[in-house]
Amino acid sequence: MTATIEIFKFEKNVDQYAAGDTIFRAGDEGHCMYVVQDGELEVIAHDKVIDVVTSGGIFGEMALVDRSPRSATVVARTDCRLVAIDEAKFMQHVHRTPFFALQVMRIMTDRLRKRLQDSAPAAAD
Repeated sequence: MTATIEIFKFEKNVDQYAAGDTIFRAGDEGHCMYVVQDGELEVIAHDKVIDVVTSGGIFGEMALVDRSPRSATVVARTDCRLVAIDEAKFMQHVHRTPFFALQVMRIMTDRLRKRLQDSAPAAAD
């Protein structure tokens, strides 16, 4: 967990989900992103687990950046405690701590690179 995301580690206003709960589904409107205080979640697209997000991670950020519907479904693997960050709170953090926006972009870029690498054709022998 990096410094700016770590500020949510002790947030008291958390949403709790049980293992197996769906946090949101692909196609849903997105009004917030989430920071995982505790737990493990699966990000599922086209019936395939494309990522696992654990304590200190974030998900749902794309909806705040481009205001498009959710592109994936997120399901709790374990009991989870999540901090919801709506657009107003997101913008507050971006203005107060510009590195917060950079950190979110780095996480998004890392996920994109991983997806591109996972979908690359295998090298011929």
